[in-house]
Amino acid sequence: MTDDILREVREACGLKNAIMGSVELERATSAVTVRLITDLTYTEDDYNIAYAAVRRFVPQEFSLELNITKLTPDCAMVRRKILSLISERHPALASIVGEKDVHVERDEEGFIFSVAILGDRARGEATVRSIEDELKKSYCGNFRGFVAKVPLSADDIVIEREAEEEKFEAPARTFLVENFTPIESAEAPVRALYISDFNFVSEKAVICGAVTAISERSYVKATGEEKQYLNFTVADATGSLTFTCFPRKKTVDKIRQIKEGDSIVVNCRSEARGGNLRYTSTAINYGSAPEGFVPERRLSRPVPNGYHTVKPQPFVDYTQTDFFTDTSLPECFKNTSFVVFDLETTGLTAVPVAGEIDGIIEIGAYKVIDGEIKEKFSTFVNPERTAALDPEITKLTGITEEMVRSAPSYKDVLPDFVKFCDGSVLVGHNAINFDYKFIKFYCAELGFLIDYKVVDTLVLSQKLLRLANNKLNTVANHFGITFNHHRAEDDALATAKIFIELIKIKKSLP
Repeated sequence: MTDDILREVREACGLKNAIMGSVELERATSAVTVRLITDLTYTEDDYNIAYAAVRRFVPQEFSLELNITKLTPDCAMVRRKILSLISERHPALASIVGEKDVHVERDEEGFIFSVAILGDRARGEATVRSIEDELKKSYCGNFRGFVAKVPLSADDIVIEREAEEEKFEAPARTFLVENFTPIESAEAPVRALYISDFNFVSEKAVICGAVTAISERSYVKATGEEKQYLNFTVADATGSLTFTCFPRKKTVDKIRQIKEGDSIVVNCRSEARGGNLRYTSTAINYGSAPEGFVPERRLSRPVPNGYHTVKPQPFVDYTQTDFFTDTSLPECFKNTSFVVFDLETTGLTAVPVAGEIDGIIEIGAYKVIDGEIKEKFSTFVNPERTAALDPEITKLTGITEEMVRSAPSYKDVLPDFVKFCDGSVLVGHNAINFDYKFIKFYCAELGFLIDYKVVDTLVLSQKLLRLANNKLNTVANHFGITFNHHRAEDDALATAKIFIELIKIKKSLP
């Protein structure tokens, strides 16, 4: 409907570039206020044309107030908006595009801008087109953008060879199966997979563990016949797994005799359904791991040699204290490195429930070196989920489906985050019970078996402060720190400042 209104409004000469500023409805007084924005000088006739056009779309029982504002952006304003859009919508690009790479000029038709982007030109053109669209939503007038050629002389060219990463595939670990007693097959399997390693699709695999839960259910076939099936949950020393069993008639009674605590060995297959693995048994027998079995540690994927998708940026906060001259700064801050981080996620499920865990959609992190905030790591993240982003998450964080879908995959972001955190202690607010669980789970999925020391500012504030509660915004208010809550980058910066203040009170590291 907005397009229809603007189509009629723009018939007025002075409003031919008009955009919709806002529409407000006051139900108590049955009043509608519409705000239009134009970059041209408009006349009383133009106003009357616009009023009549808008009036046709407002029910007669409502009064109408039409406000028209003349707003003419200048080149500096447009340039700041472009840089802001790149930072918000294209975080990977923001790490390499600075103020010197954006140029804006004005001509009779509107604004012409260029963005200097090295690399994939087609992707650069798509980025410029999206910036054009956003500018037209924010300002009146015409905006034409293009990817600037980057003039380089031979002396200017510095070849930075990206460090080659060795291909890494951790072999699935196995252990010997002992005490085999047949139920459904006479052939004894020799070795079984560690349950924590069985995270791939397979037609033929073997697991072995103690039964921790059993449930029997039924379903009705297309013929109307009712069939029974059982769900077993088994656990070994590394993890647990739930599989479905459709028992054969000749062994169903023996299968039903299995009870919780029994150790069984299971031949099963796995298949991907809805983004998760589903397991089905092909044979169940009794069997166990060797007595006194201790799992071997899985090999971890090494820390990357360099950054590939998201590169950290230098950070300067001109409002922060100069910690090098602050005599109240504890000595414990010297020669230390902390990464203070925060996540935004698709939901609150931080541990796998029925094989499902929520996804990461934003990472914000700051590196505190010798007590000073010096580096920033920030990006939206594509969790690669088929389901759309929950509207409640968008309402809470302001992160939209478009931002997530156009962001780099978590599979590309997390290796860079591991690189950023290497050699540092992690810090977060409620990180131990929430944020760190996501990082550890998804890093393990990619082969990084991380085991960072984590300092939780929630716990620290509970010990050091006497507040009504210790929520992040409450603790921030206590220290006079203002920030945009529920955005990872802002929450992480606020947490970094809180952490520094708490250590100054404690005068020692946790």
